[in-house]
Amino acid sequence: MLFVVRSVDKKGHLPVRLENRPAHVEYLKGFGDRLFAAGALLDENEEMCGSVVIVDLADKGEAETFAAGDPYAQAGLFEQQTIDRWNKVLP
Repeated sequence: MLFVVRSVDKKGHLPVRLENRPAHVEYLKGFGDRLFAAGALLDENEEMCGSVVIVDLADKGEAETFAAGDPYAQAGLFEQQTIDRWNKVLP
């Protein structure tokens, strides 16, 4: 089942994001075909300020483990994070 992991960065933590970005990208690549989509949220200045990841996992527990294992989460980047099931309808 698909899950949307939406994460909002702590204010002033862009350097933490940039420092951990290579590890974050490699972590996501490790999920191969289970990774449906991933990208950064942008603020009004077009700077990265969060993330949206859509991933195919067995259940909410696995989604929580996925989110906790993200190098961004382990670095303390996020102020807020939500995990929701997602039903793709279109296209």
